[in-house]
Amino acid sequence: MVTISRSSSLQTTQYAIGVTSHLIVASKKVYQACQRHLNDLERQGTKGFPYVFDEEKGFRPVQFIEKFCRPSQGDFKLLILQPWQHFIVGSLYGWIHKDTGQRRFRECLIFVGRKNGKTTLVSGLSLYGASKDGENGARVYQLANSMKQARLIFDECKSMVNKSKLLNKHFRPLLHAIHFDKTLSKIEPQASDSERLDGLNCHLGIFDEIHEYKDYKLINVIKNSRSARKQPLLIYITTAGYQLDGPLVEYYEKAANVLEGSNQDERSFYYIAELDEEDDLDDPRNWIKANPNLGVSIDLEEMIGDWETAKQIPKERSDFITKRFNIFVKSGEESFLSYEVIKRNNKEIDITQLYDKSCIGGFDLSDSEDFTSACLEFPITETGEVFVLSHSWIPAAKVFMDNEKIPYREYEEMGLLTIIKGDYVKKEYIYDWFVEQSKRFNIELITYDPAKAFGLVESLTAYGFATELVRQGHLTLGPAMDDAKERFLDGKVIFNNNRLFRWYLNNVKLVDDRNRNKMPTKQGRYRKIDGFAAFLNAHTEVLKVLESAKPTGDIQFVSINELLRR
Repeated sequence: MVTISRSSSLQTTQYAIGVTSHLIVASKKVYQACQRHLNDLERQGTKGFPYVFDEEKGFRPVQFIEKFCRPSQGDFKLLILQPWQHFIVGSLYGWIHKDTGQRRFRECLIFVGRKNGKTTLVSGLSLYGASKDGENGARVYQLANSMKQARLIFDECKSMVNKSKLLNKHFRPLLHAIHFDKTLSKIEPQASDSERLDGLNCHLGIFDEIHEYKDYKLINVIKNSRSARKQPLLIYITTAGYQLDGPLVEYYEKAANVLEGSNQDERSFYYIAELDEEDDLDDPRNWIKANPNLGVSIDLEEMIGDWETAKQIPKERSDFITKRFNIFVKSGEESFLSYEVIKRNNKEIDITQLYDKSCIGGFDLSDSEDFTSACLEFPITETGEVFVLSHSWIPAAKVFMDNEKIPYREYEEMGLLTIIKGDYVKKEYIYDWFVEQSKRFNIELITYDPAKAFGLVESLTAYGFATELVRQGHLTLGPAMDDAKERFLDGKVIFNNNRLFRWYLNNVKLVDDRNRNKMPTKQGRYRKIDGFAAFLNAHTEVLKVLESAKPTGDIQFVSINELLRR
């Protein structure tokens, strides 16, 4: 690890050079962020790139924090930002538009392990944003999923004010707000469960621990509140978490695409500190990748001792990997699929290629007042892949209650979900869906869980569909579940990145039945798996097709009935 002078306003670029020269150990995504900074320095003055890097502007908030702010915890007389923090702050405030002088970056994701001084850093930026950022009447919001979490940063800000004679002279801390009267600005905590979110006017918004967010409600409120500001900035600062279908995962995936260069976004900044996929978890030399403050706010010997203890207990090991190594993992050791495995299955194909191809249907009726799901599964016999077309229904009464924080409307806009008027999902909707799909695809069989299915099966049979009952026990589902998992592990399940189907997959965990066989169930009351259940029913028959198929050298969608007769 290289030591870089803290006195220079060139720290941002020095850090980038240190990382890209492999003098500073960092994750692949931090390396990419540093290379992006250096590339952008080369792009200054070129046609189509309107931004320049102003070293002095980038250093102003660093200078403010180090001169006036003090951590409230521990025996620290000074707050000295580390090189990685210089890189983040310098990038956010130093990159400006060459004509207007306004900030380039409007959003930022800071993704680092626990105990790396996140709260202290953003508390200092909050005080700077309210007092020295050139915005009269600035509103700085410290945001979280709950008010209790939001007040963690707010209370740290108040403590910083109280510990500094100069800050205390100019800031006026109250119970629910910190005022800076000179510019009529203030800092306030806000949360998803706050009663009043309308009328906000955001200059700086800091979202703490967005791994806990299940939806975009609070994020959208704040994004929509910044239109009157010249250079608003939103900062999402978090560790990894277990909410694998929420905003964090989507922002993380977007960050990966931008840093790799496959997606263009000139207005967002990313700092993703994590252990890389190939890193040995037992090698402390890798830990600084997720913990850039190692040796400062984190004691290495203490962390080694904590890891040696935690890795002996499955649940503690999982939490340590998530929070200290900053890797997305499931909270339970018996989770069906990990985040990384699901992410592996990201292939997409044009659905029109499947028209007139053979497939097997499946449905899971669940409770009529809740989710109901159906799917078509297409076996691709040459490659061993399967394609899953999944759709779900939910009654409007369930959506109106909105007590589960599930983005029903977003799923509906994507065409993944149909919201049905009334209090329950009538079976006619599932019947109509299969009939409509049969106009495009050759549905050779429809599988089903016998619970509550009698009337629907009779209607499907009367229309001319062949149907097959799937007993809900390990003898029937076990082989299909094992085979499906192997195909997921190999990246051979194609679902065109259907967000709702991915959510179902994230929610599946394994439990023992009375004979100690592993069976799928949901991870919690609000973690639905109906789409997975429909898929698993279909896969009991698709499995037979895949086992019977003989490779021919060409990708084909063969007749399922023909294969089942072999």
